Amino acid sequence: MGLRKIVDNLKPTFSKGGKLSFLASTFDAFETFLFVPNTTTAKGAHIRDCNDMKRTMIVVVAALLPALLFGFYNTGYQHYLSQGVEPALWASLWFGFLKVLPIIVVSYVVGLAIEFGFAQARGHEVNEGFLVTGLLIPMIMPVDIPLWMVAVATAFSVVFGKEVFGGTGMNVFNPALLARAFVFFAYTPSISGAEVWIAGLKSGEGVVDGFSGATALEHLAVDGTLGYSAMDAFLGFIPGSIGETSTVAILIGAALLLFTGIASWRTMLSVFAGGLLMGYVFQWTGVTSYPAWWHLIIGGFAFGAVFMATDPVTSAQTNAGKYIFGLLTGALAVLIRVVNPAYPEGMMLSILFMNALAPLIDYYVVEANIRRRNKRVEPAK
Repeated sequence: MGLRKIVDNLKPTFSKGGKLSFLASTFDAFETFLFVPNTTTAKGAHIRDCNDMKRTMIVVVAALLPALLFGFYNTGYQHYLSQGVEPALWASLWFGFLKVLPIIVVSYVVGLAIEFGFAQARGHEVNEGFLVTGLLIPMIMPVDIPLWMVAVATAFSVVFGKEVFGGTGMNVFNPALLARAFVFFAYTPSISGAEVWIAGLKSGEGVVDGFSGATALEHLAVDGTLGYSAMDAFLGFIPGSIGETSTVAILIGAALLLFTGIASWRTMLSVFAGGLLMGYVFQWTGVTSYPAWWHLIIGGFAFGAVFMATDPVTSAQTNAGKYIFGLLTGALAVLIRVVNPAYPEGMMLSILFMNALAPLIDYYVVEANIRRRNKRVEPAK
């Protein structure tokens, strides 16, 4: 194969003793991205197949594509609605693509530059985790966020969310959510309010009278209504973060993750169950009067349940722990939404809080298993 031959010819230059050996980590990253690594284990029992970390991350990226593509379309759709223009399919899709692409580029350029820099300084292989994180960060941001803010948030999430812990696989918190949390607490006006979710709404140029841009979560917190039809909320024709509005597109990605076995159905299902249960608790006690299932189709709930809570690094590892982690994540998200009207979106804080508790959950699950097994072998008294 021509490409394989080119890579093999370049490899000695980047290998030990070559002129560019100091860039060995960078070369290895590109080589293993293009081809399955040819390294094998020397001893021990291992399962060997072609599904290395890069291939796993690429499947997750593929699962994100339905929500991303709809995010392109919805960005243009909401913009043209705000202008009083009938949204056309291709015009909306193209507008959204041009608006969102720079955010994606900035996220990848800044994040990968830092990843490559740390790998070179440490003499380690480049971690693959940012293939997903670099796409998740733009998808959970408002479309009108300044690009410099995306760059700062991405740098913060990679350095303080991953590298200080040792890189991919060692981090405690989900890096993409740390980027969103950084923007929320450092630059609150750029990620809250009714004007940041629709391109061009802050400038006010050509906006039709009566168009507010408020999200369904904001309507829910203020007057207990969606502000949109439940079908529009489920399909995603509502204002919100770039990749979070369409529950149906997110569920298509969830099906791919579950089919390939990459995401845990225990965690995913438990998050939805926990959120629905907490919603019913508030409904039964008279705190809320709207249907409990509304929480599952608005805001970042579905996106967080499918792509964030199931992160194999920051979630619980034991099977029982995954149920506990998911139930508490969903319940806490709805609790924050209802109890704190000033912060209608609770999914981000819920997942970050549960990321911190995940090791503790696994610890007690393992301890309970040990005690149960010890009782089986204890001699009868």
